[in-house]
Amino acid sequence: MRPLFKVTPQEATEAASVVKFDDKGLVLALACDQASGEILMAAWMNRETLIQTLTSGQMTYWSRSRQEVWVKGLTSGHVQIVVGVEIDCDGDALRFRVIQHGHAACHTHRFSCFFRTLKGDQWSPTSLPPSIH
Repeated sequence: MRPLFKVTPQEATEAASVVKFDDKGLVLALACDQASGEILMAAWMNRETLIQTLTSGQMTYWSRSRQEVWVKGLTSGHVQIVVGVEIDCDGDALRFRVIQHGHAACHTHRFSCFFRTLKGDQWSPTSLPPSIH
């Protein structure tokens, strides 16, 4: 899969210097489906994985639980190819527009991680079936 969005290492480093990472060196990264705008997942990036994402064109995150770099789709085949990226007004969150290859962004095998809705005080699965793209 050929990346649709890539920058040079120098451009990526300069772009990362603007991002406000938290006290653990992380920033929130939202992956959104390019076609629908649907939020597929939320994950974390550190400076290294942000630069790797920007230079490779493939979503790469920081796994807080495993304390390691996580290239989305490396083991599952459900790769996310970057089309574009925006930073929020405070500089502390990023929105990546991606093309999701494979049918699932979520480890539950759903197209999106956002499949539960609040009903009263309970989080219930939506009535919509998982999307298959």
